[in-house]
Amino acid sequence: MAVMKTRAAKPQRRGNAFDLSEKQLRSRRNSKWSSYGPNVLPAFVAEMDFLVADPIQKAILRSVETGDYGYPVRNGTKAERTVADAFSARMEGRFGWKADPALVQVIGDLVQGTFAAIMAFSEPGDGVILQVPCYPPFRETIVTTQRKLIALTMRDNGRRHIYDLAELEGQIDDRTRVLILCNPQNPTGRVFGRDELAALAAFAQKHDLVVISDEIHSDLIYDGRKHIPFASLSREAAARTVTITSATKSFNIPGLRCGVMHFGALELRDRFAKRIPTRLLGSGNAMGIDATVAAWTQSDAWLDKVMAHLTNARDLLVETVHKELPDIRCHAPEGTYLAWLDCGKLRLNTPAFQFFHDHARVAFSPGENFDPACPQFVRFNFATSLPLIEQILERVVGAVKSPERLESLSYAAK
Repeated sequence: MAVMKTRAAKPQRRGNAFDLSEKQLRSRRNSKWSSYGPNVLPAFVAEMDFLVADPIQKAILRSVETGDYGYPVRNGTKAERTVADAFSARMEGRFGWKADPALVQVIGDLVQGTFAAIMAFSEPGDGVILQVPCYPPFRETIVTTQRKLIALTMRDNGRRHIYDLAELEGQIDDRTRVLILCNPQNPTGRVFGRDELAALAAFAQKHDLVVISDEIHSDLIYDGRKHIPFASLSREAAARTVTITSATKSFNIPGLRCGVMHFGALELRDRFAKRIPTRLLGSGNAMGIDATVAAWTQSDAWLDKVMAHLTNARDLLVETVHKELPDIRCHAPEGTYLAWLDCGKLRLNTPAFQFFHDHARVAFSPGENFDPACPQFVRFNFATSLPLIEQILERVVGAVKSPERLESLSYAAK
């Protein structure tokens, strides 16, 4: 077996920004490269194995080199205001959405924002609609706050994963209060079109739902598609939408802990504030603030190179799976750097994560973390160097096609 090799045409790189070696990556003190043994290649937690953009690095070094670790003020006002202004300018410039900076709340973590919004707009026992499979902390927010999870199932139609709102009509009641939207969707990689989002907005309007729209992957879009902020659909949609996002995924700065909640109307923000005092949300981290502003205002040239690299990595992954592993179903992600692999046809006698960990020495994200009914799925983070993608694929193909496994399948079939 020979895995397809790296294409000749590679994106331009800033030094070795996209080709960090395994040795360099293992020297990092992060979760991705510290959670498994030295012979396991990680492809799980959603961060990228790349150097950050120069403007971000310079913004951080400015504070480090001067020892400037006090309460941050920027441009004569609270530093959080610079984040709100940068967010507003980016939303209008990139997506054509005029997001009022006065309706932005800076937070340290988007999961924190999700918890806060659910607690503000619902009560224990109320229904919360959630796309399934889903980013695991979304499920956690519903269970931990004692809300009722109402699944909006993402189904594979042979080309992509879609949802059917008609399935919800028999599940919801007058205590259904909130809908959590993840767009682009994690883990399926879907980027929802205007018609899909408009139908969702009409459903939310009909049933008077608050929409928590996680748009953290909105910059990571492929094949000429466009991200559409949910709150940009209409004034009515905005009035019931809390948008949560950050620069952390697109610009690879998750440890700097800075994000935003944007309320689509003053009345929505006031409702939130009556239940969740601002002081409970804390204040922004100075370095996270500076890095976020530098990302959103100065780092798009770096992001363009990242997207060229990720496109090559995505295509290499999908083409190899289709050619070498036809029993694994994998649709090319429309957004994110995450691929959702259905390994059900492999007829594994363990969860797919465990099989690949034990036999390929590769650590994916377990499918059951995203949906308890998906132990035969894994999520593949392909935001790493092309040589490492090739190594991971070589290991996976080797494990699936190993003589021992094929012999055991043959024996079981007799």
